[in-house]
Amino acid sequence: MQPDALLHVANVSTLFVCMVLKFPQIFVLIRVKSSSGVSLPSLLLELTGYIVFVTYQMYYDYPPPTYFEYPILIAQDAILLLLILHYSGSLQQSLLYTLVFVGGWRLLTVEKWIIDLAMSLCTFISAASKFAQLQCLWRSKDAGQVSALSWSMATYTCMARIYTTMVTTGDMQVLVRFIVMTLLNLWVLLTVLYYQRHSRSAKKDD
Repeated sequence: MQPDALLHVANVSTLFVCMVLKFPQIFVLIRVKSSSGVSLPSLLLELTGYIVFVTYQMYYDYPPPTYFEYPILIAQDAILLLLILHYSGSLQQSLLYTLVFVGGWRLLTVEKWIIDLAMSLCTFISAASKFAQLQCLWRSKDAGQVSALSWSMATYTCMARIYTTMVTTGDMQVLVRFIVMTLLNLWVLLTVLYYQRHSRSAKKDD
């Protein structure tokens, strides 16, 4: 396959996967009506990382196909946030979160150094979101409400973005972010699969 064709496939497949990436997790929460095992701090950090990343890409006029999926992911994370707040009885906090995120997004582009600094911290923010989810799983030892499919799709999209970044912008900050996110997404995925298999084995023993 020619490099241009491979780049097109990577961009298009990433976009289509991201259009439904959070749907399995959303459907799981709606079905069980519980957010147990899903980390709210992890989601908030992930949402922050997404906002910083897409703002950085737009600020420097990077090719839209390299980041077009992020507004879709932000919208899906917003739905997840509302569901988690709803099932935890804290839906009234949604207005506060909205004000904080919108205000923070506006602040990012006030000065060039602010968006550059935010992007330099973006990898740490996104990595912290994965560790928050891992800690939640380790603490609860229950992955029943966590979608392995969503995490597997997240792993794929980050792997695809490693390639697209290498052949388009070559931005080292962005590349390092996707490498780190691929490894951490895979770690979360394997942890989810481990606890889900352990839970099924325990049910069979009962």
